[in-house]
Amino acid sequence: MKKLLLILPILLASLTMMAGDKKEDTKAGISFREMSWKDAMTKAKKENKLIFIDVYTTWCGPCKLLKKNTFPDKALGEYFNKNFVNIAIDAEQGEWIEFAQQQRIQGYPTLLIMDKDGKEVSRTMGYMPAEQLLEFGKSVKTKKK
Repeated sequence: MKKLLLILPILLASLTMMAGDKKEDTKAGISFREMSWKDAMTKAKKENKLIFIDVYTTWCGPCKLLKKNTFPDKALGEYFNKNFVNIAIDAEQGEWIEFAQQQRIQGYPTLLIMDKDGKEVSRTMGYMPAEQLLEFGKSVKTKKK
């Protein structure tokens, strides 16, 4: 019993540290914020940034691959977090249903870049690796200047 009491705190401490490591890993990539469209535009105006929108659905395979393989990339996260207000929206939920219709979303995933007034700057569709998405983001940012 005494051995168990000695081992238990060590086990809990190691589990806590492992959980902390996972949080650090997820912060390395693109940091998507949960906010309304109005709040995203307000934040973009305040920070003088473009808005990057991942338009996805829960059943979309390529959407899941983007989330798993592309968005966690460290270099991609550094660039997008610095230059964009990043939001991910489920096109089949809440206010985003109407938003997806207004934006004429034809398939998933659709990746939109909008200006701070809500006007489309560029879009691309489908899965892509981190390097390709980074080039897309850089080209749009350069073109917008």
